[in-house]
Amino acid sequence: MPNIALVPVEGDLDVTTAPRVRATVDSLIASGCRRVILNMAGVQYVDSAGMALLFREIRSMRQAGGLLSLINVSDRVLRTLRIARVVDFAPISGTNARPEVPELDPTVMPTWRTALRVNATDLQETRGKVEALLRRMPFSDDQVFDITLAIGEAMGNAIDHTDGRDALVTVSAYPDRAVIDVTDRGCGISVRRGQLPAQEHPNEERGRGIRLMRLLADSVTIRKRSGGCGTLVRIVKLV
Repeated sequence: MPNIALVPVEGDLDVTTAPRVRATVDSLIASGCRRVILNMAGVQYVDSAGMALLFREIRSMRQAGGLLSLINVSDRVLRTLRIARVVDFAPISGTNARPEVPELDPTVMPTWRTALRVNATDLQETRGKVEALLRRMPFSDDQVFDITLAIGEAMGNAIDHTDGRDALVTVSAYPDRAVIDVTDRGCGISVRRGQLPAQEHPNEERGRGIRLMRLLADSVTIRKRSGGCGTLVRIVKLV
């Protein structure tokens, strides 16, 4: 079962659709999923039943130690969520709300930088160390939660596509951002912005982890390592 799920809410969130969304989210929470993102791109109206659903699922996910958020919220729905104060309890972003990530000035040195070897037999241990590093920066708990998940996806890919023995994660702290590099020594791939890896076999699913990383971080770049074999995944989270 997934650790992260993107759930499209199709149609308005009202008394007729709320039970179906509730059943989906409840099933994900019960299965152990700890990060649910509701894609509200198709929602133009939320009634009191929809509000009750959101409050209930936000609370249930918090109690389970996870996080539920809403993305692609229209201006009309966002105004309703503000009036109901849903925005006080969960991360909510409107349409086209993703910030532009300015290029990093190459003359600016990081405040600090730490490199860790990825434990190929215990990713939880490495995730815990990365989370502790991120908590040294002025991120909210929810931001740390998301960026740790994104890094976990990158580390999982590094282990999945190589033997994992030479995978590294490097956390660099700058005044306005955290830059996290996950490197491996596999065959190496490059994925352009907005694209996904090509499928090698029919019915093969590729790129789920990349899609999730892009949802959780402000910028994700994937390219072959210069001067050697392997892939470099760079994840940026703005402060």
